[in-house]
Amino acid sequence: MDTATTADTAPATSLAASLATRPEADPAAAAQPVVDARPAAEPEAETAGTRTPLTTGTWGRTEQQDFRSRVRGTLLGSAIGDALGAPVAGLSLDGIRTTHGVEGLTEPAPAHGRRGTVTACTQLTLFTVDGLIRAHVRRDTGTWHPPTDIHRAYLRWAATQNDWGPDERRTDDGWLARQEWLYARRGPDRACTTGFADTILGTLDQPKNPTARDAAATTRSAPFGLLVGWEPALVLQLAVECAVQSHGHPTAYLSAGAFAVIVHGLTRGDTLDGAVRRALALLADRPGHQPVTDALRRALTAASEPAAATPRAVESLSPGDGRDAEDTLAVAVYCALTAEDVRHGLRLAVNHGGDSSATGALCGALLGALHGETALPAAWLTDLEGRATLLELADDFALEMTQGPSLHGPAASAPGWLARYPRG
Repeated sequence: MDTATTADTAPATSLAASLATRPEADPAAAAQPVVDARPAAEPEAETAGTRTPLTTGTWGRTEQQDFRSRVRGTLLGSAIGDALGAPVAGLSLDGIRTTHGVEGLTEPAPAHGRRGTVTACTQLTLFTVDGLIRAHVRRDTGTWHPPTDIHRAYLRWAATQNDWGPDERRTDDGWLARQEWLYARRGPDRACTTGFADTILGTLDQPKNPTARDAAATTRSAPFGLLVGWEPALVLQLAVECAVQSHGHPTAYLSAGAFAVIVHGLTRGDTLDGAVRRALALLADRPGHQPVTDALRRALTAASEPAAATPRAVESLSPGDGRDAEDTLAVAVYCALTAEDVRHGLRLAVNHGGDSSATGALCGALLGALHGETALPAAWLTDLEGRATLLELADDFALEMTQGPSLHGPAASAPGWLARYPRG
């Protein structure tokens, strides 16, 4: 991909060029976390809100367990938030209260036929993870262009929206595309269905749907933040290059990039406030960043005020209809910053007149990355659609990131792994 040059796109070196020129971004090094360049923090005891930073240069047992917990927490938390918000995604705050009582929606409710069902937000997040694993597997072939592998994964998702079920004739689908429960339309965003309706890859120079500014690209971008071995700037660039495959408006793709950077910081042990400020710093040089920057600053300011978090305070963060990507991200960040626990944060994130499914998914991913899987509400997990698939994919991702060379390297190979994640 070429460097973007228009006023509406970022003047950043493309991901392909960065990977080729930066030794610290060598794909082979992505199997292990980099040492954080910032001064190391003093070790802290693991509590509900404080965990040991991932700043070591090797994967010890403790680091692997912590990483897996955060990966699981991110994916499960996003799915729980998505499922919680799905029943009220089209309602105003008054409509939510009329339907679910004065306190609004406080527990999972039926959507798409039963409790715990997820939407296209979760479906696309799963395929983002699948694409990232396939990209790492394909580096053995000397072909290293993650946006292309992610795009192929999104095309596999598009097939689930049009086909009756898995097609066994497609030998390169891998295991995720063969999960029958994914073959269901759950309110996919129009920009996603049109963006992945053909095999043309959208780029920063020629993005798909240049007026699309909703949060669908942002909600599928949490997995980019789980690349703890990457520099934050590369995480931002990858998320942006993959977002423009369906959403070409700067506020949409920069929101996706900022969200990925925030998740990245949390996964590495940063505070949420610190992760947001790092995202703001990286956004500063990107043309078209101001709406996203303003939205994140509104969230930080509102969270610092002593007044209790309320649904009306949440709605005040969205000057428009609450469905633009930057406003959705601001709501999610605010709810995560003010959350007393995961349950409280998610309830706050879905009880408003904006895109409740999207804000729930974003807030859930943030809280899951921050606290790990054990902080998630157990009762809400029991009914979650696709929980077994989510857990299996999360563990596969953690395995690939920490032990990839032993699964498909020159010295060893696991045929079962390559059947799950074909190089083709």
